[in-house]
Amino acid sequence: MPTVEPPRAIGPGKACVELGFKYDNTTSPAAASSVIRAAWRAVRRHVVMPGLQLAVYVCAAMSLMLFLERLCMAAVVAGLWLQRRRRKRAGRRRRLSGYDDVRKRVLDEDEDDDLLESAGEDRRCPMVLVQIPMFNEKQVYRLSIGAACGLSWPSDRLVIQVLDDSTDPAIRELVEVECARWAGKGVRIRNENRSNRNGYKAGAMSEGLREPSLPENISHRPRQKIPAAIPDADLLRRAVPPLLRDPGVALVQARWRFVNAGDCILTRIQEMSLNYHFAVEQAVGSACHAFFGFNGTAGVWRAAALADAGGWKERTTVEDMDLAVRASLRGWRFVYAGDLAVRSELPSTFRAYRYQQHRWSCGPANLLRKVLPEILRSDRVSPWKKLHLLYAFFFVRKVVAHLVTFLFYCVVIILACVLAQGDVSLPKYVAVSGHLLVFWILFENVMSLHRSKAVVIGLLEASRANEWVVTYKLGVARKKKKQQEEEVRRREVHVLELVMGACLLYCAVYDMSAAAFIVGFGYVGASVPAAPF
Repeated sequence: MPTVEPPRAIGPGKACVELGFKYDNTTSPAAASSVIRAAWRAVRRHVVMPGLQLAVYVCAAMSLMLFLERLCMAAVVAGLWLQRRRRKRAGRRRRLSGYDDVRKRVLDEDEDDDLLESAGEDRRCPMVLVQIPMFNEKQVYRLSIGAACGLSWPSDRLVIQVLDDSTDPAIRELVEVECARWAGKGVRIRNENRSNRNGYKAGAMSEGLREPSLPENISHRPRQKIPAAIPDADLLRRAVPPLLRDPGVALVQARWRFVNAGDCILTRIQEMSLNYHFAVEQAVGSACHAFFGFNGTAGVWRAAALADAGGWKERTTVEDMDLAVRASLRGWRFVYAGDLAVRSELPSTFRAYRYQQHRWSCGPANLLRKVLPEILRSDRVSPWKKLHLLYAFFFVRKVVAHLVTFLFYCVVIILACVLAQGDVSLPKYVAVSGHLLVFWILFENVMSLHRSKAVVIGLLEASRANEWVVTYKLGVARKKKKQQEEEVRRREVHVLELVMGACLLYCAVYDMSAAAFIVGFGYVGASVPAAPF
């Protein structure tokens, strides 16, 4: 029987020769350390540095795309401001000149408004359906129902649906009692309950539309429950006239005015971001493309447009944006009313804000996967509008804006500084800081971790792509002092923020780790009740 020679282990010297450096064939700790350092230098030179340099180029390109998009929107906003200023000056000069025809023309333009002021007698006033989806909304159910029932509109032309999916029997009973109280005052209000939560809010509103037999000319005004929004009584009288004047308009969107923005630094940062969204993104989309993302609340829809677009769909957690995209692809136009504000509440705890941002970041990315074929096949919109939808609205604002903040500023630049040791060229930026700007940048870097994760989940349609977690709200009713003393705010530990903070602390770059640790231990946000509406 032939003898089999046992396999010989390849010595470290031969492996080192293959890598391109010398080895003295000793087994001392110093020699082993030298081998490890030499191997790391080879890996860093041939793998790490080229990869980091490529990542820098890709992230710099995405950053440039985002910068150009913001620059173009700023130019459009400046043009809109100059246009409004010229109109005001021209109107002032004409009034001073005593032109009576100007006043007549203004009165003609406001004819629909005048008609609505006497809506109880004018038959042109359309039917309006107000939908209020709820899920265990103990703090705000009374405010939402009361605001809807207090809208200034003919009672025979206003139908209110309370779509209560609450799982708490006590809250269901409270909602039922509140609806019965308003029904006793002559308000046409209906309380609808479901035995399941299929489709979440979109499923509830879709089933609500099938409940009553509504007239064809009904103007449908959906109400979103997060964040809680309380409209003024004259909302419909100011929002419906554009729908009457132009039959091609499907949506009139109002902006949000936040009642608890001063509670803590978390709500102030949210106010800064959302004010930019309304003042810039929504205004530019309305002026240039007659399209923008429906915000879910503070908007009035034409029922014909809603039906033409296919109604509410349950395929994503951003059913409001889904409806807006489908309606736009059918040729409908949107109007943003920046001078019309609706009171809203911001989440004042980091946990609630994190769940909200996950939904707002994951939903659009998931929606992009599903509407991409529809956008490409649509024959009712121009190629320019298709480009705007795919590039500006979805890719740059919903994907690039979240990914580049985390990857570039929290990963690539830090790794380049620590690992590349000057062998990777980085772009030079000049930062100009204002009030709260530093806090905003640090906080956005931390939140970019969750938004990037949500975008990837949405693009891959992973297990949490359609997860819906209701944002916890505190309500606007002030609690008694005794109740406040009994409530103890629980500090929660957020593992991802702590891990990210540990990495940043190790890298020690610009002390960005402080923001992650502060957020990780729950010291952002406050459970402070907001001022009453």
